[in-house]
Amino acid sequence: MEIPPKSPDGSEKSPQSKELLTSNTASTLCISSRSESVWTSTSRSKWDIYHKPVIVVSVGAAVFLFGIVITSLSCIQIKNKNVYKMCGPAFLSLGLMLLVCGLVWIPIIRKKQKQRQKSQFLQSLKSFFFNR
Repeated sequence: MEIPPKSPDGSEKSPQSKELLTSNTASTLCISSRSESVWTSTSRSKWDIYHKPVIVVSVGAAVFLFGIVITSLSCIQIKNKNVYKMCGPAFLSLGLMLLVCGLVWIPIIRKKQKQRQKSQFLQSLKSFFFNR
């Protein structure tokens, strides 16, 4: 690894580091938005907290039901019976996977919320006792 040359007073940074500091990439925007939500104590609605797992569960249930319909169509004498036999179980498994992932995601979010509440409580206690 090469160390970039510094000016004698040490205040001037290399052009690469200036680029990194001033660039607004998606990752830095994502990080800054997350850090803002940690430091602000605004309460969020239930929909704001649970909308992603609810959407995943809903899509998973819809795909699962679609898989049931496609699989049941393979039992009926239809022209493209082999296509239904291949696609039906695929939709069943994909829908079940999304459904289970969404259902597991909800308790994880609840646990994170409880930990966040506990840490905010402990931070307030710490600031109360140490700021005297």
